[in-house]
Amino acid sequence: MQFGIGFIIPTFHSSLPSVVTKRKETLLIDRSEPSSWLEIAVEIHPVAHEALSAFFFDLGCHGVVTQSFHDRVFRAYLPGSMDSEKLRAGIFHFLERISKIFPDAGSPKASFGLIESQDWNRLWQKHYRPLRVSEKLTVFPAWDPPPSAFKGIAIMIDPGPAFGTGGHTTTRMCLKAVEECKVRLPWKMLDVGTGSGILAVYGAKLGAERVLAIDNDPEALRWAGRNIALNKVSNSVQLSSLSLKDIGEQFTVVAANLILHTILELLPFFSRTVEPKGWLILSGLLREQSVEVNNALGRVGFRGTGVLEEQEWACITARRME
Repeated sequence: MQFGIGFIIPTFHSSLPSVVTKRKETLLIDRSEPSSWLEIAVEIHPVAHEALSAFFFDLGCHGVVTQSFHDRVFRAYLPGSMDSEKLRAGIFHFLERISKIFPDAGSPKASFGLIESQDWNRLWQKHYRPLRVSEKLTVFPAWDPPPSAFKGIAIMIDPGPAFGTGGHTTTRMCLKAVEECKVRLPWKMLDVGTGSGILAVYGAKLGAERVLAIDNDPEALRWAGRNIALNKVSNSVQLSSLSLKDIGEQFTVVAANLILHTILELLPFFSRTVEPKGWLILSGLLREQSVEVNNALGRVGFRGTGVLEEQEWACITARRME
């Protein structure tokens, strides 16, 4: 998926490029791992982290790390064999541009260091544990399945290079919002920017007879397919690279965990794909952005029914009017 927010890495990874993230919140490992990594630390307001992520991944970055929304330090990791002088020049040029795009973010500062490689994949898996999302739902890593006595709904996730382990606040809120939708059987769901497929899988486990999960990233679709099979919901979940504007079908529930400007661009297509009295779930938003989105929803035929808030993030649930 091309659009996304940076993953919030827990504090125990503060010095490790081990749990590095691509396309929001998950791990990307190069199987031919370099012997060293070039760490670029940029001190800048978090509002600019998304733009920095896109820039560094275009450079060939293997991952980015942030500690929390309030952490101003953004770290990116590139193979240590890359030409550091060329990189420095390109990075400083981009930082000059980004300070003009985000004038309130202040003047960014960058530092560079070299880190020896370790078994990042093993260290990451060691700290990724089952996550209780709600009274109904617990998300388990693929290598740590639920015990035989487990009660409730379990989702197994092998994240791969795609967004959605349930660890990020916006993913958890989307899962809760899907769970809380009052739907009548039979019902259908559309997951826009599916990432790891976790929302699509939960829709199927909650009884949706059909779930369409779309993403513009082939790698995300590949890993979503893996998770759909892992959770034995392949009969009800269909993966597609179709864009939202090309979908001519209507759904009872449409969920999209994206970012503000993408959500605003897609609003006319949401009003076309949500059935009358159907539900629209939007996240990837900062708290202060929810008012703007709610106002925009009213202009395209939706009525906001609730906002979940956690930390700096918000998740809006809206209902399409007749």
